[in-house]
Amino acid sequence: MTSKQRAFLRKMATKIDSVVSIGKNGVTPEVVESCNEAIEARELIKCTVLDNCFDEVRDVAHTCGERTRSEVVQVIGRKFILYRPKKDKPIIELPKK
Repeated sequence: MTSKQRAFLRKMATKIDSVVSIGKNGVTPEVVESCNEAIEARELIKCTVLDNCFDEVRDVAHTCGERTRSEVVQVIGRKFILYRPKKDKPIIELPKK
């Protein structure tokens, strides 16, 4: 993913609310499942890592990205953005490479 595409997705993500909250248990199978469902429906999601989570936000973001096979677009503060295009018909059209 190019920096231009990342910037495009970051701009889109400013308008959306957090869909998934990750608490003290960290990245559980339930969290991964809810991230997967949200990504399937929307392609671009924002997640929040709560204060009671003992893991680092970057680690949580990369773990969620790996387990959902999605791209970590940005980590800022206690929030991160994940993106995965739909296989058959993408909703979001990225700028050309």
